[in-house]
Amino acid sequence: MPGEQADYRKSRADYRAGDQSRTPGRDVRGGKGKGGRPFRPAPGKGQHGEKNRGPRPVPGAARRGPQLRERTDLIEGRRAVEEALACGMPLRSALVQERSGERDQALEKIAARLDEAGVPVERVPRARLDALSSHGAHQGVVVRTRPFAYAELSDVIAAAGEGDALVVVLDHVTDQGNFGAIVRTAEVVGAAGVVVAKARAASVGVGAYKTSAGAVMHLPIAQVPNLARALDELKAAGFWVCAATEHATEDVWHAPMGGRLALVMGSEGEGISRLVAEKCDFACRLPQRGRVESLNVAQATTVLCYEWLRRVECGGEADA
Repeated sequence: MPGEQADYRKSRADYRAGDQSRTPGRDVRGGKGKGGRPFRPAPGKGQHGEKNRGPRPVPGAARRGPQLRERTDLIEGRRAVEEALACGMPLRSALVQERSGERDQALEKIAARLDEAGVPVERVPRARLDALSSHGAHQGVVVRTRPFAYAELSDVIAAAGEGDALVVVLDHVTDQGNFGAIVRTAEVVGAAGVVVAKARAASVGVGAYKTSAGAVMHLPIAQVPNLARALDELKAAGFWVCAATEHATEDVWHAPMGGRLALVMGSEGEGISRLVAEKCDFACRLPQRGRVESLNVAQATTVLCYEWLRRVECGGEADA
């Protein structure tokens, strides 16, 4: 009976009143749920019991081969430069090692590609490249990127308009591959934008350009100094805030995932922080039947974003 079904459906007001636990979990990446078991870190320990060791190392910093120099606008190494050209990353200038007696054909081809792309190329001694290199593996080429034009949070809110809208909020996701994949999903489902932290989080670099398939150029991405405050602003703009955590009592099929939704995804290792979790109106998890512990954050975001799109497109409601 319709009236009986209504008794089983929780309204968003129920969630706002505290029906869901706001304690942070690792993330929503699968899991059978643990009855909303609160997270209580031991003194002096992190979320998984590690001793605090200061800032977490930047993912990918120990990878072998050419890579993006972290926290700068420099890309070094032949493969990394070729990938930057392939994904359309805006480049400001390039430094290429001076020709030697035996010409390096591979290096010359890269220099020619840079020139064809309209990137100014300067020939410099190897010593200058060595001085700029973060790990000594520049392979004769270093390029400088143009700064990415981040949006303001107000731009994301303006893009959301007045009706149904999705904003994806990343609580210190650090891997550029995951970040780019999430931006790609958000753009595909029609999200109004993505919100990230300014510190200790992945920024828009060559890895994000590549995995987003260029979506970073078509979707507002706002960097904010304080995620908790940003959630307050989104609430003021009519958004309901959902924490994606495996410790939620409700799965995604029963949570109110439609309408104006700010979806909070936690970091790869630590999940959603306590201060951010306390700002969330409700939480949800992904149901799981298998034995693997969880999906990664990019995969989980895709599932949740498409559930929002299903509710909006089909007028679907939470399951009874």
